[in-house]
Amino acid sequence: MNTTPQPDPKDRPARLTVGVVGAGRVGPALAASLQLAGHRPVAVSGVSDASRRRAAALLPDVPLMPPAEVLLHAELVLLTVPDDALPGLVTGLAETGAVRPGQLLVHTSGRYGARVLDPALRAGALPLALHPAMTFTGTPVDVQRLAGCSFGVTAPEELRLAAEALVIEMGGEPEWIAEDRRPLYHAALALGSNHLITLVAQSMELLRTAGVEAPDRMLGPLLGASLDNALRSGDAALTGPVARGDAGTVAAHIVELRAHAPQAVAGYLAMARATADRALDHGLLKAELAEDLLGVLADGADGTTGSTGTTGSTGTGTTGTGSTGTTGTEEDPGTDGPEGDAR
Repeated sequence: MNTTPQPDPKDRPARLTVGVVGAGRVGPALAASLQLAGHRPVAVSGVSDASRRRAAALLPDVPLMPPAEVLLHAELVLLTVPDDALPGLVTGLAETGAVRPGQLLVHTSGRYGARVLDPALRAGALPLALHPAMTFTGTPVDVQRLAGCSFGVTAPEELRLAAEALVIEMGGEPEWIAEDRRPLYHAALALGSNHLITLVAQSMELLRTAGVEAPDRMLGPLLGASLDNALRSGDAALTGPVARGDAGTVAAHIVELRAHAPQAVAGYLAMARATADRALDHGLLKAELAEDLLGVLADGADGTTGSTGTTGSTGTGTTGTGSTGTTGTEEDPGTDGPEGDAR
């Protein structure tokens, strides 16, 4: 066993000076991770009190500066701003002469590839898109979570090895994403991560309404098992009333949701339709049962669930749902599901 004391990161020769433009949840964590690899954070920009606190916690003693001054001091610059703000930021930095030739400019947007950095490329910068497929809290735990985290990497071919090396230094796993596939890649992550949080939060609220005192304790083992099964088996892991074709149960769900959580109806219907389609495609849902199920979902979209024979046992009929189900506020016709762009 090697017992030679390892040098403290701050005592190792730094290979690159690092700057952060946008001290949100992502930037300080990545800079702190690069510091562990021997690089040296030298400047960070942040406007809000929360961003300044994050910078102080993860990058102590690193001075706060305006964005242009961050670029002046750093050889490697992390642009960690919201997706919609990124193009304007890059253009502004390039037009004001803040970008220097040979400077590594890294953005962490999932939506964009390297092309969004073209204004900086024309100014001589080296453009890299490194998107960590991870949710961030803005606390030191984020640095630990980067170990083994996949990064969506897009860069000019001549910079591919440099981009992948930076990811590996942060403890991540590089995954090459073609420029034209970045929006699809990002949409996939939003579906799997961001929407999952919405679904879990809604489920906990409904359980509390049903009288469950510790919904997190109830859901934890169930959701953990479901996630594990889904990652291992994909659609073969589908269970529940939709996959079984239990139209009456689904109709009863819709009635209860309209009564107690009308804002959750649209999401329930969208996910139920998507689940039914996948269950049908994979032979889990029998075709003869799918017709009644899809009819219930169509009625639910119109606010008429409860009037068909499949729900007669609930005793709720149209009078139980008509006051909230026909307003048209829960779902626009033809909507396939919630959409969103998030990191």
